[in-house]
Amino acid sequence: MSREVLIIVPAYNEAEGIRRVVAWIRDAVPYADILVVNDGSTDETGALAAQEGALVANLSNNLGIGGAVQTGYRYAAANGYKYAAQMDGDGQHNPADFAAMLLALRESGADMVVGSRFVTKMGFQSTLARRIGIEVLSRLLTGLLRRKVTDPTSGYRLCNARAISLFAWDYPTDYPEVEALVLLDNHGLTFREIPVVMNERLAGTSSISAFKSVYYMIKVILAVLITKTKKRKWRMGYEA
Repeated sequence: MSREVLIIVPAYNEAEGIRRVVAWIRDAVPYADILVVNDGSTDETGALAAQEGALVANLSNNLGIGGAVQTGYRYAAANGYKYAAQMDGDGQHNPADFAAMLLALRESGADMVVGSRFVTKMGFQSTLARRIGIEVLSRLLTGLLRRKVTDPTSGYRLCNARAISLFAWDYPTDYPEVEALVLLDNHGLTFREIPVVMNERLAGTSSISAFKSVYYMIKVILAVLITKTKKRKWRMGYEA
């Protein structure tokens, strides 16, 4: 079966806002299928997403963002989608930017497009502590990948079939947004960034507190350096 566009929405305890997120995506991208990956939530996230008409994958345990997103990519690969996007379940990513991302992916020849809040620096720019951490990671990846990277932690992404196949086969679990860029580069796939406007989350709190930011940054730097050394062999066409 060949389908066109899947939007993957990883969600953990997002009951307060998930219906609005699904409705918002449907209004802006009516031609896409929406898959909410309910990552072991203890609230009604999965049921509410289903009520709103989304496809729902209910995970029995909390796998974290990496495992939840890979679940979506495996679904996309198994069902023959040409394109798969990631959008957070907290409402930070604006579906109105999706059309520009899809156009950029088709016209650029890249395998993945990343929505960057720092190209034009409009919209919600995150906290000062996080911006400092993102700048450190941006400089690290710019050096490692030999290309400018402005927003390595952005989870707003759109992939073609090659990237879907790669991420269905292997996807980082610890610090997936940053490590996935290195994983793409390791296997000769490409990405580009385009400007998007992000919002503050609709509800809930982030899993990374200000107290954890420095610890997080140190660990993600180590994870990126380790990922850069990986030489596992991937073949196009993988399906879970």
